Amino acid sequence: MTGGLAAALLPAVKKSGVVWFGSSGRQRKLMPGAAPLVQVETYGRGTIATIDLPEQSYAGFYEGFANSTLWPLLHSRADLSRVSGMDFADYCEVNAYMARTLAAFGGADSTFWIHDYHFLPLARELRKLGITRQIGFFLHTPWPRRRVIAKLPQFRELAEAMLAYDLIGFQTDQDRDNFADLLRNELCVAGTGLTFRSHYGACRLATFPIGIDAQEFAAHAQRAAEDPEVQRLRASLGGSNLVIGVDRVDYSKGLVPRIQAFDRLLTQHPDLKYRLSMLQIAVPSRTGIDTYRDLQCEVAEMVGEVNGRHGEIDWTPIRYLNKAFCQSTLAGFYRSSAIGLVTPLQDGMNLVAKEYVAAQNPESPGVLVLSKFAGAARELDAALLVDPNDVDGVARQIVRALVMPRTERRARWQHMMDTLLQHSIHTWFSEFLQELKAPQQNVLAMAPAKVASMHTGARDRGFAAHH
Repeated sequence: MTGGLAAALLPAVKKSGVVWFGSSGRQRKLMPGAAPLVQVETYGRGTIATIDLPEQSYAGFYEGFANSTLWPLLHSRADLSRVSGMDFADYCEVNAYMARTLAAFGGADSTFWIHDYHFLPLARELRKLGITRQIGFFLHTPWPRRRVIAKLPQFRELAEAMLAYDLIGFQTDQDRDNFADLLRNELCVAGTGLTFRSHYGACRLATFPIGIDAQEFAAHAQRAAEDPEVQRLRASLGGSNLVIGVDRVDYSKGLVPRIQAFDRLLTQHPDLKYRLSMLQIAVPSRTGIDTYRDLQCEVAEMVGEVNGRHGEIDWTPIRYLNKAFCQSTLAGFYRSSAIGLVTPLQDGMNLVAKEYVAAQNPESPGVLVLSKFAGAARELDAALLVDPNDVDGVARQIVRALVMPRTERRARWQHMMDTLLQHSIHTWFSEFLQELKAPQQNVLAMAPAKVASMHTGARDRGFAAHH
């Protein structure tokens, strides 16, 4: 099973009949002029097609420019961004390779929907190959303020390349407006409102907050009562309350201040011993990058210190797991938790927050404590919103969630659940394609080379799709 972005998009592929096309997660040494090998499998009404990416360019493309240069900048961490001209060349080469493959696979009559920061210039490469049909793009990460992205030496080239899309979708209005500000005030691109013009034609900007299939996830959570791991978790609690966090090991997720907040909570409220514990699932990711390996060591060390300081022979404050779980098991974990702690420092959306809400028992739901810097905070405003950098503030909100009356918990949960049902993944999918004015057939969507599930521990991989 998959989770994160992949888990969100797969139900749409299954029901809509598109083809999801992208990387197999493997690399291959390619000979000049060699045709890519496309592997195709049926997925419900849809299709999943994958290819191996060129070995000689992959490291610079993925670990280099995408995740050591772009990712930190997109999350407003310019201090962590590593710039390399060679990595950028590899990034462009993989985009050109993918464009050649897509053009051959989809044909000139296909409409393309590209996903995420791995493929910012892909539309430009498709246009070079004579593709004139609609090409849409959706960014699943934040888009930072102009002064941050302008630190990237290639920001002008990338932004100009993105104008080759007919429609660019963002998670929030702020992300959309940040990109529009870049176009107006750094590139001086002519435009009216949120429509900008270049030699490619008109490029429209819009906001499409991604959803989940809340009904299906709720059904997962109900069935998960029979899951052996869920049963073991519940039995181990012995009637105490559980706080849950589920994340990839990534500096954008706020793991360090979250552990600090739980430590502060136990220091200020020693009476909570035996009454409250935390389950933090932190799945390793991008382990080829030093920053991520260092963070994993730092968080593990912090957890050990907190447990050593507050733990008892028969009670562990923080249960810390560096492994993944399938979605159905996670749904059961969410339903078993009195508090969902989702505190990223910066996040495009954060679907864990939406999954936690969907998994709750309507009769006695848990409370979501959510970072105001997650895109999900714009929709899930009935959560307890926090600044993840405010350690004392997060600790106070955990206490507030713990003592919240059931009537208030139910009212807050119902408001958020109604939002999830109204703005599902299927609504998001259809609204984007409607705005793109795509025909009912021949829709080819493109997802990133990295949409790995933090729930499965599977290798990083991505897909794209075509109707």
